[in-house]
Amino acid sequence: MSDFYRTIARYYDSEHADKVEDLPLYEECAEEFGDPILIIGSGTGRVLLHLADAGYSVHGVEREAAMRERSEAKRAALPHLQPVSTIHAGDVMALTLTTTFRLVILPYNTFMHFLTLESQQALLRRIRGWLASDGALVIDLPSAGDAFAGADSDSLILERQFIDGETGRLVMQQSVSSLDRATQNMDVTWIYDAVGDDGVLRRTVAPTRIHYYFLSEMCLLLESCGFRLEEVFGDFDRSSFEDGAPRMIVVAR
Repeated sequence: MSDFYRTIARYYDSEHADKVEDLPLYEECAEEFGDPILIIGSGTGRVLLHLADAGYSVHGVEREAAMRERSEAKRAALPHLQPVSTIHAGDVMALTLTTTFRLVILPYNTFMHFLTLESQQALLRRIRGWLASDGALVIDLPSAGDAFAGADSDSLILERQFIDGETGRLVMQQSVSSLDRATQNMDVTWIYDAVGDDGVLRRTVAPTRIHYYFLSEMCLLLESCGFRLEEVFGDFDRSSFEDGAPRMIVVAR
């Protein structure tokens, strides 16, 4: 992951201002399993603060200071959420937590940043140790089918355009990617172009590497770390996971 989130932190909230489709599912899970809740990769607080505002006790773990500072600033502006929200700084693999959680969430592709079998199992085993015996783990991932079925291309793709909330300027987000089907790892370079008041284009380049998971792989991973697969959804509306589904949302106990 290197400096990826440090590089894109300034754009993160503006880029994801309209990302709300996963929040009702997390609220349903919180209602079903209870709190306290742990969010791994809590970022700028999108999910954490929403669940805290819904009345749940929520902990977040975020190692990137630039992301965490934005989350803390939003939390500071919402005094009523401070008693029910906690943000832990540091690497989840080295963090000591004494709380037992009833729900652990790895939201929006977080698990894709764990590239090796060793790191994947190490994280899941840590979660198993933090999770209550009747608690649940929820992992949100993209379905790998489209990425593996698509033709390889070195083309620069325009992903989206959004307004930078800090400057009011239009930002064009583009990407170029390369998928290694043997390792299931994809190298992606995200490019953010913004034109200033002086007419000069300023480009931010953020490379990262992510891992795609298939369902059979997830089942074996979870089983090897003491979990059992409970449900798999193909989208946030709890629709079936099947060919063509956009997401692979795993619920494990």
